[in-house]
Amino acid sequence: MKKIMALLALSAVLSGCVSSRSDTLKPEQLANQRFVLESVNGQPVQLTGQLPEISFDQDLRVSGKMCNGFTGQGKLSGGELTVKHMGMTMMLCAEPQRNELDHTINTLLSNGVQVDITNNQLTLATASQSLVYKRANKA
Repeated sequence: MKKIMALLALSAVLSGCVSSRSDTLKPEQLANQRFVLESVNGQPVQLTGQLPEISFDQDLRVSGKMCNGFTGQGKLSGGELTVKHMGMTMMLCAEPQRNELDHTINTLLSNGVQVDITNNQLTLATASQSLVYKRANKA
C-alpha cells in the first residue's frame, strides 16, 4: 500500500511539473533526437542487453524499441504528444518488463502523454505513468 501511495504521489508531482509549464515544447526541440530509457515510474530500468529507446525525426515521426519496435507519426499540441495508428512488431520477449514496456509505450503514445525536455532528460508522463529517458548519441 505504501508503494502505491508513493507511486501516486510521484505521478501527481511529475504530471504537475510537466503540465504547469507556461512554455510548451515545440516539435523542433524533439527533431532528430534519440533517447534511452532510464526509469519507469521512478524505478531504474534493469534490463539485459540493449536498453529501450525512443527517437524523433525532423517531421516528428516517432520510432523506438522496448521489446518490439514501434513507429508512427507524432503530433505535439499543448505539450502533449500523441501518436495515432502506431505500428509495432509483435514478438514476445523473455524479460517480462520489456513486454510490459511495450504495452506502456503503446498506451501512452496512443492516448496522449505530456512530454518535457529538461537538460538532457526527456519525460513522458500521465497521472499514472512516467517514463524518463536520457539523451543519447544520434544513430
